[in-house]
Amino acid sequence: MAATATPPQSPNQHQAGPFAEYGADWPLGGYAVLLAGYAALFGIPLLIARERRLPSELGVRDLLLLGIATHKLTRIATRDWVTAPLRAPFTEFKENEGAGEVAEKSRGEGLQRALGDLLACRWCFAPWVAGALMGGLAVRPRQTRVVMETFSAVALSDFMQFAYDAVRESTGK
Repeated sequence: MAATATPPQSPNQHQAGPFAEYGADWPLGGYAVLLAGYAALFGIPLLIARERRLPSELGVRDLLLLGIATHKLTRIATRDWVTAPLRAPFTEFKENEGAGEVAEKSRGEGLQRALGDLLACRWCFAPWVAGALMGGLAVRPRQTRVVMETFSAVALSDFMQFAYDAVRESTGK
């Protein structure tokens, strides 16, 4: 079973007001910095593109590519062996999960911990990937579609690899 970032449970007696229930172990300041970063990541491309003509809706093809590419890029960023050096300052290795993936947990305090929580949680990181891809579609649609098509193909290949292995295992070969 895949490990994810788990929120701390201890209450903070020194906090008052609306944040008291979160406890001392929650890196709320770090989360606030990440929220500002997400707003910039998603908002700046839209501001740049506002002078251009944005499509009124996302087509089915782009939506499928966006979803599949978001899934694959998120898994690469949050689980892949090869991207572990990028996560290592913010996460601790827990276990090898096979198929080129690892499980990690966040480390540190403050912004380091907040980044670790983000990088150890594929559900948390997926909106960042989707936001970046949507920003790319707004600013550089052709180039972004190439990226989405590439990683969608990789995701489909992954599923085919698992299906192939399952068939071989079921036939005893």
